[in-house]
Amino acid sequence: MNTQTGFDPNANHASTAPAYLSVWDIEAYYGESYIVQGVSFNVHEGEILALLGRNGAGKTSTLRTIARLGDPELKHGEIWLDHKPLHEMKSYEAATNGISLVPEDRRIIPGLTVEENLKLAQIAPPHGWSIDRVYDLFPRLGERRKQEGVTLSGGEQQMLAIARALCRDIKVLLLDEPYEGLAPVIVQEIAKTLNIIREQGITTIIVEQNAVAALKLADRAVILDTGSVVFDGSAKEVLENEQLRAQYLAI
Repeated sequence: MNTQTGFDPNANHASTAPAYLSVWDIEAYYGESYIVQGVSFNVHEGEILALLGRNGAGKTSTLRTIARLGDPELKHGEIWLDHKPLHEMKSYEAATNGISLVPEDRRIIPGLTVEENLKLAQIAPPHGWSIDRVYDLFPRLGERRKQEGVTLSGGEQQMLAIARALCRDIKVLLLDEPYEGLAPVIVQEIAKTLNIIREQGITTIIVEQNAVAALKLADRAVILDTGSVVFDGSAKEVLENEQLRAQYLAI
């Protein structure tokens, strides 16, 4: 187990371990506020990583930095995806190279049906899954294909947001609070879907306040505290370490 005393967040992870996505010593700011403070971790292809921590730990900011959204602003460090320098890219370039962020608010487009939301994602290449394939994964969306997306239930909107990402040729799926406000049965359904997506070789980073649910799904976990990495290890280690969970996750 790598904890604050045994894990060096300034180590050059990009060069010491083979990884599909490497985040190395990134520092990001909102204006003058130092939010992401030297974060480093690796994610392997087809792996699910749970990025955890208390509110304000820098989790969402780290996701947004990986997606190259520009807010927060990356001022130091490197991000590599399959040997490509994401840290040198704009957000649209990162998206073209396979990064897809599903934000906490899901961003379903008002006035468009389920199917129109999916078709919009396929307007520009590179294309990913076909709409029929998406409906195979999410039968409920197929049943509601003509329904306006914003009128779906919370769980169905989350499915639509993930489905829309899959309509692009994604390599890394970034999920920000996908379980928020959802009933346990829907959380389990989405978790099963994410396991299927993993089997397709897609790499996933999940930020989630429901830490136990995220850990049961994930292969590995990285815990942030005030913008820095305090743990990098297996999800099982966190589930089995009551002291670690109490100190950094309050569970």
